[in-house]
Amino acid sequence: MDQQHPPRSHADVPTINDAIADDTTAIPVDLSGWFSGDPAAMDAVAQAVDGACMGSGFLAVTGHGVPLELMQRMLDVSQEFFDLPVEDKMRWHMDDAAANRGYAPFESEALSYSLGIDSEPDLFEAFNIGRDQVPAGSSAEVAKTYFSPNVWPETPADMREVYLAYWDACEQLGHTLTEVFARALGLAPGFFAPYLDRSPSVMRANHYRRMPGHSPSPSQLRMGAHSDYGSLTILLADRVQGLQMRDQSGTFHDVIPPEDGFLVNLGDLLAEWTNDRWRSTVHRVVPPPPDAQGAARRRSVAWFQQPNHDAVIKVLDVCCDEDNPPRYPETTSGEHLMAKLMGPRAGAEVNVDEAFLA
Repeated sequence: MDQQHPPRSHADVPTINDAIADDTTAIPVDLSGWFSGDPAAMDAVAQAVDGACMGSGFLAVTGHGVPLELMQRMLDVSQEFFDLPVEDKMRWHMDDAAANRGYAPFESEALSYSLGIDSEPDLFEAFNIGRDQVPAGSSAEVAKTYFSPNVWPETPADMREVYLAYWDACEQLGHTLTEVFARALGLAPGFFAPYLDRSPSVMRANHYRRMPGHSPSPSQLRMGAHSDYGSLTILLADRVQGLQMRDQSGTFHDVIPPEDGFLVNLGDLLAEWTNDRWRSTVHRVVPPPPDAQGAARRRSVAWFQQPNHDAVIKVLDVCCDEDNPPRYPETTSGEHLMAKLMGPRAGAEVNVDEAFLA
């Protein structure tokens, strides 16, 4: 394979246990230099990303090129939907949890189940969409399993338009980030592109607020501790407290999104791909303090990049050698996704083959 940048030997690469960057915060990454086209500036961005991925696994990304007006409208149109009466929102609830589309009511999921941890229901509601068109050549079974049709409420009137425009912007940014990843790892330009051309990625708008008349238990979280499932997550969120990430000692730390930017974190598949050179970080969303006033609203939108359902995820050659053999067996993106996805919704561990893929 031709490589624009030679891979480092494993001896030069810190693992998850000896990361070179601070693992208690999101590491600032300005992408402006990448878009300049200057090789030195692009190398500097790749180096910064590599350090962040080996550290906290959370990047505070600015200079991304996504219009700020679109980011703000995405938050606002989502709030307009979530402010509707619950009976109106339930019209868009899909009984088939595997479809991963439409409205998810308050307390309908428990994200910690994705880590095999029993927990109480989470204190959030959400609205999910996926790719709006089934990729050409997909079988009926693949279309049903990974590309269920989106559902679109009539109110707000511009919800579909805004969601799809924002989806496109996130997908473009996701492809840019994978190009940066390839350069950081010493892989050929475009290395990740064939894994993402039929991606079953998902976007989820989350809404957190105190519900009138509801008294959560002291142990309930707004979103239980979990790591993300795919390759990367692009998170747009209000700049308020709530999101916390876990460091390598097990301590949780507050994470606030950068002004006019995104939080980007790595998913489990990218950690496996890189043999734990890069880190998929456990995170959660905690309730506001008891003395906080009002609804204590928090809005966020997570775009989850997921490699093609049939993509074989195998530890990269540049991330292993005789002294550091692969830590993970081969898997496929789709099987990994469904195993993780269904636990939080079924409230139990799920046998993927029995549940969907038979």
